Amino acid sequence: MIKVDILCVGKLKEKYLQEAVTEYSKRLKGYCKFSIIEVADEKINNNNLEVKQKEGVRILNKIADRAYVIVLILEGEMFTSNEFSAYIEKVAIRGFSHIVFVIGGSVGLSDEVVNRADMAISFSKMTFPHQLFRIMLIEQVYRAFKINNNETYHK
Repeated sequence: MIKVDILCVGKLKEKYLQEAVTEYSKRLKGYCKFSIIEVADEKINNNNLEVKQKEGVRILNKIADRAYVIVLILEGEMFTSNEFSAYIEKVAIRGFSHIVFVIGGSVGLSDEVVNRADMAISFSKMTFPHQLFRIMLIEQVYRAFKINNNETYHK
């Protein structure tokens, strides 16, 4: 069974977001070994590069050497849900048993994290709160597994 991690900066504070993560985590159990890995966020200061670097070190320390890494950045490639599901399936077919999605903090991802990535994707040209975006990503991962298994999705 493929392992899927969402590696993100910061903790979810809002109960309704935590509940959404719990719900989608339960739904994903039949399709993959799923986990969320949180790293501490830095206090925002006048030096965004320093913040990115410190958070980036924490992120890189959590990524396994053999993992297939997908970063979520505005400049990344955009997919429809069907294209995204096909891409996830292609990664698995190529022999990767561990996919790590990386969501940065408020100031984004360091160059080192982006350079470690095997793929960069974007959900939109819009900017979303990273805590809410976590839910959107989990939902799309779940939807991808449903599509790849030829199952209907109406929830």
